Amino acid sequence: MVNKSLAIISVVPDAEESEGGPDMTAEVETRLHAFDLQLHGKRLDVALQTVAPEFSRSYLQQLIEAGDVSVNGRVVTRCASKAKLGDSVLLHLRPTAQSQAFRAEQIALDIVYEDEHLLVVNKPAGMVVHPAPGNWSGTLMNALLWRDAGAFEVPRAGIVHRLDKDTSGLMVVARNRLVMDRLVQAIALREVKRQYLALVHGAWRLSPTVCIDKPIGRDPANRLRMAVVDLERQAGKMARTDVQLLDATDQCSLLGCSLHTGRTHQIRVHLASMGYPLVADALYGGRVTAGLRRQALHARHLAFDHPLTGRYLQFSADLPGDMQAALETLSLRYNPTMF
Repeated sequence: MVNKSLAIISVVPDAEESEGGPDMTAEVETRLHAFDLQLHGKRLDVALQTVAPEFSRSYLQQLIEAGDVSVNGRVVTRCASKAKLGDSVLLHLRPTAQSQAFRAEQIALDIVYEDEHLLVVNKPAGMVVHPAPGNWSGTLMNALLWRDAGAFEVPRAGIVHRLDKDTSGLMVVARNRLVMDRLVQAIALREVKRQYLALVHGAWRLSPTVCIDKPIGRDPANRLRMAVVDLERQAGKMARTDVQLLDATDQCSLLGCSLHTGRTHQIRVHLASMGYPLVADALYGGRVTAGLRRQALHARHLAFDHPLTGRYLQFSADLPGDMQAALETLSLRYNPTMF
């Protein structure tokens, strides 16, 4: 069977809006193809892999859903549509938000410390760390790529640990591969000290200091959540959080939390499992309180030995304005000497 795919029809500048703003330099490649008998009855996204075999099926699905595929002159947006013998298909190969995620963006960062090997960033609430579905731009990684061209040479732009989107506070970032590997190892060996401030619902009824040592895994009832699990029945990993009471009222309590492990949503899951969900953490039972609309968690303190010089480094970040205002509204007191 003769391949009826035609050569590139055109390559033109794409000035349409994309996530993160218009990209005036992006190019669009247009291909025209007629489906043969071998492709008759196959899903459109599968059949298009013949038209553009160098691209993944996931990428082609994105193009279909974005309206960049026409069949017999009509736009088709269903990936499961069936190809038919003789169908004339026009495909616009354009950069997707995902394909452009690893690009530099001029985003201001609050740099707490910097040397030629690493830097420490005070991440604001609302900033995503890595590009992901729904947040392909505007992330910490995009900002790091803009700030340092060398970040393109380091996996994930040197990010060695993460904070959830709505968690504020300190993160360490490597500026070369050697430092990144050593920081990852230090975290795995629990040699990096990480302390958080958490505002939870309810008056604290437990001991002033508590060690929560419970395994965490994916919540079988909701794949978006994590949960305390029984390792004999479910997949998960051991997790430990030390909690210290700092102040409390009948309505809310302010806690200091020290991580010994770094599981996904660890503090949020551990505190919720004890009956104390974070304020405004809707995923784990929290509610908007005292004007605070994002989960009340702040990475306040970070300390570690410098991976190359061995010098002990420690940093602290003041409570952001929204959490400080919530404490004042709730008549809760916090002094950095407390934790």
